[in-house]
Amino acid sequence: MTSTGIRLHAPAPGWAVAADVVVVGSGVAGLTAALRCEAAGLTTVVVTKARLDDGSTRWAQGGIAAALGEGDTPEQHLDDTLVAGAGLCDEEAVRTLVTEGPDAVRRLIATGAHFDESTEGGLALTREGGHHRRRIAHAGGDATGAEISRALVEAVRARGLRTVENALVLDLLTDAEGRTAGVTLHVMGEGQHDGVGAVHAPAVVLATGGMGQVFSATTNPSVSTGDGVALALRAGAEVSDLEFVQFHPTVLFLGPDAEGQQPLVSEAVRGEGAHLVDAGGVRFMQGQHELAELAPRDIVAKAITRRMQEQGAEHMYLDARHFGADMWKHRFPTILAACRAHGIDPVTEPIPVAPAAHYASGGVRTDAHGRTTVPGLYACGEVACTGVHGANRLASNSLLEGLVYAERIAVDIATGHRSDTVPARVPAPLSHPDRPEHPLLPPEARLTIQRIMTAGAGVLRSADSLTRAADRLHRLHTEAREALHENGKTSEPGVDTWEATNLLCVARVLVTAAARREETRGCHWREDHADRDDTTWRRHVVVRLNPDRALAVHTTDTPEFPPTVHGAQPTHRPQEQ
Repeated sequence: MTSTGIRLHAPAPGWAVAADVVVVGSGVAGLTAALRCEAAGLTTVVVTKARLDDGSTRWAQGGIAAALGEGDTPEQHLDDTLVAGAGLCDEEAVRTLVTEGPDAVRRLIATGAHFDESTEGGLALTREGGHHRRRIAHAGGDATGAEISRALVEAVRARGLRTVENALVLDLLTDAEGRTAGVTLHVMGEGQHDGVGAVHAPAVVLATGGMGQVFSATTNPSVSTGDGVALALRAGAEVSDLEFVQFHPTVLFLGPDAEGQQPLVSEAVRGEGAHLVDAGGVRFMQGQHELAELAPRDIVAKAITRRMQEQGAEHMYLDARHFGADMWKHRFPTILAACRAHGIDPVTEPIPVAPAAHYASGGVRTDAHGRTTVPGLYACGEVACTGVHGANRLASNSLLEGLVYAERIAVDIATGHRSDTVPARVPAPLSHPDRPEHPLLPPEARLTIQRIMTAGAGVLRSADSLTRAADRLHRLHTEAREALHENGKTSEPGVDTWEATNLLCVARVLVTAAARREETRGCHWREDHADRDDTTWRRHVVVRLNPDRALAVHTTDTPEFPPTVHGAQPTHRPQEQ
């Protein structure tokens, strides 16, 4: 795989540092990879867009899934994951996750993470949607992510890892052979507002999290703008399954015009016995699935959306009044506080909820060791597509995937250094281009993109809605290119314009993949193709960015991913979009 040669319009780096590994992102995946690389003797630099503890991991309420309870087994965890993934999971990737997961959680505990315990002294395990057993470990009631983040951040600081906070990573650097040579980045608040530097390293680990900000309403923090996926595409990497965006079924409804990050009402609330009801108090999940409210997320989100359509309602309700004040206070203190902050008391009234964008099951395509199709570039966590989640992520598998695959990446990088498959010296990157390579969108384009995506590629999709979305996104793309080519003008480099440009990049890929997949599967719901079609569509949609900025899309020949062999090309000519 060769680089596209495309880079964001940005100044040449004015400073540089060198390392063996640069990890981009500071959630569970990024910090775990960094700690394991450092423990293997590799000079490691962590770059993160905000503060070390400001990523998506911090917001994870429910917990981390692993076969840690009495009577539970990795095989049972595997079965539940495969069912949720709706025929598109890579079974070997899932087997890796569930067999290595329990020990990875134990190592996390040894690092300093404290999980809630039962009265008998063991882990207090609960259930969430799609799980047939209690296997979800949680912390602080509903603050699992915050506790994991705290433990990992403290470990990183205790070990003296070099960190660069408040830094937006821009593009991958490569050497003359096309291998990874580091990244360029902008440190916010230091020097000029468009000042850029670089970290030179032969291995780059993308752990940048999700892209929920591509939609108007999401549970993701404001930093989740798809930067890792966009960077990988510009570097020539393959992206897969981006059409499978999971919409969390129970997000606190703040009004039809609410935009940005919305409060999540964890699936664990349903795991403890809360009921989904309509305005009349009627439960509607019974008869929809054997697990009722604990069905996989795509099934619950679709059931809520159907009921809303049938009744002309803007939201449904989650009723957990029977919990009582004491259980709400001790088991779900974060959710209780968020609800009360918005004038809702779940102790005495049902919670208004509606689906919102939550998690990208697809991402940068990797193999079992986190290697992408670009030599030296790795990806883990939500930015990656390992094959674990298939068409729909099983609840609380995301934190586990970040742990397990980050550890595997660290082993692969360390082994490569010892065997000389990764250069021991820091490679010399190619020089920065003299002219702007990629036009930047104005800051206001962000809101435009979000509204286009919510209207055309949200929970419900169709050929018509996706075509309208594609046309409007193409117009934004074309207008920016024409302005650059005709008069050499582009928006001023800065965080807001770089983020808007990244959002447009991932939005175009998502819409392209969603239009290509003419079926309903997992969290991809096509109104005009209501059935699952295993004969034609038990395949993966893979997208690349061509040097001319056109998208090249193809489907795999089987449900299995082809190897991420460096330099490999598709077996048939991709269709240009």
